[in-house]
Amino acid sequence: MTKDQGMDGEALSASIENARLRQELATALERQAATAEILNVIARSPTDVQPVFDVISGSAQRLLGGQSALVTRVVDDMLYLAACTAGSPEGDEEIRVSFPTALTANGIHSRVAVTGTIAFRSDVETDGSVSQAVKEMARARGYRSIVVVPMLREGNAIGTIGVSRVEPGAFGQSQIELLKTFADQAVIAVENVRLFEEVEARTTQLSKSLDDLRAAQDRLVQTEKLTSLGQLTAGIAHEIKNPLNFVNNFASLSAELTDELHANLAQLAVPEVARDELDELTGLLKDNLEKIVQHGKRADSIVKNMLLHSRGGGSDHRPTDLNALVDESIALAYHGARAEQPQLTVGFERSYDPAVGYIAIFPQEITRVLLNLISNGFYAITERRGQCGPNFDPTLSAQTCSLGDFVQIRIRDNGVGIPSDVKEKMFDPFFTTKPPGEGTGLGLSMSHDIVVKQHGGSIDVETEPGVFTEFIITLPRGNGTRRQ
Repeated sequence: MTKDQGMDGEALSASIENARLRQELATALERQAATAEILNVIARSPTDVQPVFDVISGSAQRLLGGQSALVTRVVDDMLYLAACTAGSPEGDEEIRVSFPTALTANGIHSRVAVTGTIAFRSDVETDGSVSQAVKEMARARGYRSIVVVPMLREGNAIGTIGVSRVEPGAFGQSQIELLKTFADQAVIAVENVRLFEEVEARTTQLSKSLDDLRAAQDRLVQTEKLTSLGQLTAGIAHEIKNPLNFVNNFASLSAELTDELHANLAQLAVPEVARDELDELTGLLKDNLEKIVQHGKRADSIVKNMLLHSRGGGSDHRPTDLNALVDESIALAYHGARAEQPQLTVGFERSYDPAVGYIAIFPQEITRVLLNLISNGFYAITERRGQCGPNFDPTLSAQTCSLGDFVQIRIRDNGVGIPSDVKEKMFDPFFTTKPPGEGTGLGLSMSHDIVVKQHGGSIDVETEPGVFTEFIITLPRGNGTRRQ
C-alpha cells in the first residue's frame, strides 16, 4: 500500500467517524428537544395529563423508529389505554380493541405493570416463551420486536410506555433510557394533576369553611343585635305595662261603678224623659268602658308577648332528645287547649325517626316554637270543624326525620289552611288573622327568630286552603350526639 493510499484510508475512516458523531449529535439533540417539548406540555397542562401522554406516545414512536407506541394507565387492577400512535388506522384499531385488559392478562404491558420492571422481546416469532395467542396478536398488529418500561411512582407502576417495531432485533440501551426518561416525565405530569386536584379540593374546602365562618359571624352579629333589641323591647314593654295596668284596672272598676250608678239613679224620682236619657248615657258609658277593658286586655297580651319575644335563650344549650321533646310539647299543648276548650277532641299521628337522637339546641326555646305551631293547628282545626260539622275528623300529626347533619320536624293539621296572601305575611311581627283579643301576631315571628336566628335552621310552610297546613322545621345537629 502506498503512502497516498494510507492517507486516503485514514481520511475515509475520519470521515466515517465524523458522520457517526454528527448522527449521534443529531439524535441526542432530537431526543433533548423531545424531552424539552414534553416538559413544556407539562407546564402548559397542569390539570390535564392527556396532552402529555399524546406527545410522549408520538415522540417514542418517532425517536425509536417504532411501528407503534402506546401509553397505558393502571386503574383498579385494570390496564387502560391512555395514548396510542400507530403506523396505520388498522394497527391503531387493533391496539384499541384490546384495552382495557386485566393486570392478570398474559400481555407484556400487564406483566410490566405488575412487576414494575422493564420487559422486551427481540423477536416475537422466534421467542419460545411467547404463547401462540400473543404471536397471533403481534402478527395482527404487524410487529416483531417490542420494549415496555413502567411508569413508577414510589416504587409502584401506575402505567406503562411501550414501542413495537416491524423488524426483529434488540433495542439499544440509549433508546431504553429515553423511554425511562419519558416514563419519569409522565409520572411528573400525573403527580402535577393529582397535586393540583388536591390543592383545588383543599381550596374549595377552605372556601366553604370561610363561608361557614362568615355565616356564623353574621348569626353572631344578628344575635347581638337581637339581644340589644330584646333589651330595648323589654324596657319599652315594662314602661308600657305599668300605665296599661292602671288603664285596665280603672276601666274594670269604672264599669262596676257604672252599674252602681245606674242602680242609684233608678231610685231617684226624675221625669220619664230624663230617665230614658240617663239610662242611655249609663249604657253607652258601660259599653265604652267594656271596650276599653277588651282592648286593654289585648294590649296587655301584646306586651306580655313582647316580653316573651325579647327574652333570650340563656345558657341552656345542651344535647336534647328531640323526639321526646316533640312528644312532650304535643301533650303540653293539648292539655292547655283542653283547659280552655273542654269540648276539643283531636286525633294524633306520631312518626318519630330513632336516628334523630340527641341534638344540641335550646330546648325551652324549641318547645316554645312547637307549642305555638301546635296551638295554631288546634285553632285551625276548630275553625274547620265549625265549617264542616260533626262529621269532620280533626287530626294533627308530628313527624321527625334525620337528614345527616340536620334533623327535620313536621307539624301538620287538617284545619282550614292558609291563603296565599296570608302565607306571604305570616312571619311578619304583629300580623294575625285572628279576631281582636285572640291573637297578637308575635307567635310565628318569635318562632322564626328562634329557629333561624338563634339555631341557624329554617322554618317553612306547605298549605292548601281548606285542606291542611304543615310547618317544616329544619335544625342543624350542632355538637349534639346521635343516640346509638
